Amino acid sequence: MSVLTPAMPLLQRDLHTSAAGAAWGLTAMMLSAAVSTPVVGRLGDLYGPRRVLLVVLGVATAGTVLAAIAPSLGALLAGRALAGVGGGVFPLAYTVIRNVLPAGRTAAAVGLMSSMLGLGGALSWCVAGPVIDLLGWRWLLWMPVVGLVPGLVLAWRLVPHVPGHPGAGVDWWGAGLFSAWMVAALTAITQGMSWGWTSAGVLGLAGAAVALAAVWWIVERRVDEPLVDPRLMRVRGVWTANAASLLAGYGLMAGGVLFPLLVQAPRPTGFGGSATAAAMLQLPASIGMTVAGIAAGRLHHRVGSRAVLMAGAALTGAGYVVVALAHDAMWELYLGGTARGIGLGLAYAAVANLVVAAVEPAQTGVATGVNTLLRTVGGSLGTQVSAVILTASTVHGHPAGSGYTTGFIVTALSMAGVLALALAAPRTRAGTRTGAQTAGRPGGTRPPGRPTQVSPPGLRRVPGGPGSS
Repeated sequence: MSVLTPAMPLLQRDLHTSAAGAAWGLTAMMLSAAVSTPVVGRLGDLYGPRRVLLVVLGVATAGTVLAAIAPSLGALLAGRALAGVGGGVFPLAYTVIRNVLPAGRTAAAVGLMSSMLGLGGALSWCVAGPVIDLLGWRWLLWMPVVGLVPGLVLAWRLVPHVPGHPGAGVDWWGAGLFSAWMVAALTAITQGMSWGWTSAGVLGLAGAAVALAAVWWIVERRVDEPLVDPRLMRVRGVWTANAASLLAGYGLMAGGVLFPLLVQAPRPTGFGGSATAAAMLQLPASIGMTVAGIAAGRLHHRVGSRAVLMAGAALTGAGYVVVALAHDAMWELYLGGTARGIGLGLAYAAVANLVVAAVEPAQTGVATGVNTLLRTVGGSLGTQVSAVILTASTVHGHPAGSGYTTGFIVTALSMAGVLALALAAPRTRAGTRTGAQTAGRPGGTRPPGRPTQVSPPGLRRVPGGPGSS
């Protein structure tokens, strides 16, 4: 989503718009992805993930092409909004993985898919500068098409049919209210810097978001087949993973702001490096994130996803502490950045596996969709809060070194929050199938001697109630 960030000045020039208008090229896709991901996940649960996946890939491809050829800002925003629907690919993929792969491979596949979500953003930071310099900003949008078209063909040929779980249909009232409050909240977050955090626009949107969220929550509690079952959010394996996903998203995107700006900041605060030098700093982290995502699946079978999440949070937090204490040499940034990438790869994989383990197969799409959405919200907060911290420390037109230190410390604290949530998460027994379909505790069978309790419709029972382990 953030691939266009380095191209903002060129978008302003070529599309004859302001800086605020060009920034909506990022915001439009983020808002679309945020509101569509849980809805797409729910549609996949109802009608089968393969059918919905083909539609989503087709819409995302068409939107990306429209954005690439856009002659005006309006066309660019429309294309980016359509492309944002592609965010729904991830919950659909989780549903396919859970229903198709054998037990021994599920956790590794879920971990790899989850790490891909972060890897895509990290790699986009690596290639954006060189692509703009060599080919122009429109090629930043053509490049995804090169992957989307073959992906659409391969999905049609290779993704097996997985039957859906038809219910009362899509909760369109819930979907509409959910979209409304998410758009209001995310617009307030992303526009706070340019409009002013105490401006009427931001405060009005924030108030509207709270009011709409309250109405949405009331509606969802009363319908038979809600888009997001509020009772599901009380399951410990779900709410701990969702909160951890929010904070881990902050940890990823805050680093995406702080590291490149520090590399490009003039000496003595930074290193006076080029955009390409800043992008290359992301490469070891990207590789580490991918490898860690694959390894997390194996670790799940040995120690459980709770322990994997603890390790990922601790490693990421340690990486940020390193650069907060010492960022006078590039090797210190590479060390801290690589630890960040490996740690987030572990953490992203673990939260996805925790969610999949905590819900029934019929809820995999919507549950993982909400988890993915919260990661996006956390990323938006990480970007904006880091920008505010740096702006507050600006002296003579450039952020002071203390601003970067504060930004890294705040991000380390967010990972400390992930660690605390990992300690509160339920234990998933090593060696069991992710998302075990047996009654009882997520990831395993019901302990002997405990009576079976009746679950609410569509909700996995957790022994002892939502707070049990």
